[in-house]
Order: sequence, then C-alpha cells, then structure tokens
Amino acid sequence: MIRRYAKERLTPEVVLHYDETQEFPVQIMKELGEMGLMGVLVPETYGGSGFGYYEYVTTIVEVAKVCGGIGLSLAAHNSLCTGHILKYGSEEQKQKYLPKLATAEWIGAWGLTEPNTGSDAGNMKTVAIEDGDHYILNGSKNFITHGKSGDVAVVIARTGEARSRNNATAFIIEKGTPGFSAGKKENKLGMRASETTELIFQDCRVHKSQIMGEVGHGFKQALGVLDGGRVSIAALSVGIALGAYEASVRYSREREQFDQPIYKFQAIGNKLAEMRTRIEAASLLTYQAADRIMQKLPVNHYSAMAKYYASEVAVWAANECVQIHGGYGYIKDFPAEKFYRDAKLCTIGEGTSEIQKLVIARALQKGS
Repeated sequence: MIRRYAKERLTPEVVLHYDETQEFPVQIMKELGEMGLMGVLVPETYGGSGFGYYEYVTTIVEVAKVCGGIGLSLAAHNSLCTGHILKYGSEEQKQKYLPKLATAEWIGAWGLTEPNTGSDAGNMKTVAIEDGDHYILNGSKNFITHGKSGDVAVVIARTGEARSRNNATAFIIEKGTPGFSAGKKENKLGMRASETTELIFQDCRVHKSQIMGEVGHGFKQALGVLDGGRVSIAALSVGIALGAYEASVRYSREREQFDQPIYKFQAIGNKLAEMRTRIEAASLLTYQAADRIMQKLPVNHYSAMAKYYASEVAVWAANECVQIHGGYGYIKDFPAEKFYRDAKLCTIGEGTSEIQKLVIARALQKGS
C-alpha cells in the first residue's frame, strides 16, 4: 500500500518541489492520515490503526526510501507527540487528542531540545512556575519538528531546580494558547520537506489538566519516549540507505562505460555488495529493537545500537551512492545528492551517535 502510494503520489517532481521550497507538505500528511499511517501504533479505540512496531518500522522504511524529509515528519508525529500521549497521557487526554492525531486532523510537535541544552536536557532553561490552577511557561525550544504547522505540542519544561532530580514536567499545549508561538524556521541542509522551527513561550498559561503524569516526571517520560524514537530514526536510516542502494543498482545497470554496464566492474559490484550487507545488518538491529518493544522487554541500549549503527550506515551508503553516480550524483536530476544530504540528520537527531555509544557503554557496564 505504501509503495503504491509513494509511486503514484511521491513522484520525483513532487519530492524535488518540497525539497527545493522547504514547504511543509500538509496535504501529504493528511493523505497519510487517511491511510492510517499517522497513528500506526494508536489502538483502534482511539482512531488509530492498532498495529505494532513491526508495521511501524516498515511504514517509516518505505516512505524514507522515497523522501527522508516526509519520512522524518511521519516518524516524529507518530513516535514523539502522539507516542508520548499514548504512553503517558490520562484516559481523558487520550480520548481528546489521539483521534485527531491518528487521523492527521491535527499535526503533532514535541519540544525537549533548547538552544543551549541538547543532550544536557536536565539543565533546560524553559521554566514552568505554578500559579494556582495553572503553570506559567517562559523560555524557548528549538529544532522542533512541526513547530509552526503543528496543532498541538507536548513540551517538557523545568518545574524544579536545574540539575536536580525530577525537575521537569510534560505539558500538552494547543496552538493558539496565549503566549505560545512559533519562532524562526530553520534553513536546513537536508530533510527540507520536514518543518523545523523554534517554539517560544512568553507568560504562557497552561492549566494543570494539561500536565501528563506526575509533576516532575517529564524527563523520565521523555527518556521512555526516546527509546521508541531511536527505533524510528533507525527505521528512517534504513529507509534512506535502501533508497540510496536501489538508486545505485538502477544507475549501475543503465550507465555504460567501455561497452558494458558499470555494475559488471568489480569496483562497483563490491560497493553494491557491501551496501546491501550493511543495510541488512542495520535492518536486523532495527527489527530486533522493535521485537523487544513488542515483547515488553528492556529496549534502551538495543534501540541505541540500532539507531547508532543504522544512521552511520545511512551516511556511508548515501556517500557510496553519490560515488557510484559520479558527476551525476552531484546534481539534482538524480536522487543521490538528496539521500546524501538527508542521511546526516540521522546521526544527530534524537541523540547523536556519540550519545548512543554512551548509552550502550553504560548498559554494558551494568552487565546488560
């Protein structure tokens, strides 16, 4: 179903348009919602598809093979905003928000990162001060997917002292709430169809009914959300790598030098063989992490391994794709250069490769 949609709707011309203009493809998000792909993991009782992580990984992979930017938006909507509410929201919050998010009637955003605190989230500067039945938020978030076009955002704000335990809380904030606005839209190297902006809070009053879980548990919740988010980025990476591989195979069959297709040369054949082998390994790591989630087993460093390895493979495979295309890999008439630009984000977003190795190393030291 996804491959058919991608072939018919996400044509090279459409993908190039959104990449060139950096326009966020709201209509495509709505169409994916109609297909049930914006609420893959959401139970049918809340308007979702009721699928598991195997189907979710497959969804992200198939879309990312065609456009990493659209794949990123699909992943962020499903795993971050929607996933946070599904995992930690009250029944009332689930009933209110999940049906709208699962159908893409509403687009979701998720705010943790700040200008001066990426992985150092315990020192965030966005502060929420209790005021009767409300909290007043001041501060900003950056690198937020769907920060401008999103209809609702899950935002983590500090409610305790910096670097203290249990010092952050998760809030659900709707677009149009006074004091809540979008700031600068980033002009990015890749993933340009996926909107990335600031979120700004200026004396933003949020009712206590919009708090998810307990006050002070926001960062713990965020870590739980990111365990699944790493699987999303691993799947995104596998998809981009597969797209680069398939483009390389096509081109190597069509391109002739010295009176034969270039895939017949050992140098090119070896590149294709290694690309496919590494991608298969990345895919298996990704599905292993998905399987552990489905079995309700600890997934922390398994998702970190999948995300780390798959994202590095995506960058490497995209580089090989450009090399196989030669000069044509450097121009926009072929997809190679876009895979090259899109892939790099996978080693950064939702925890850099360095952070993933830190997570893995700590787990190994504990004997996991």
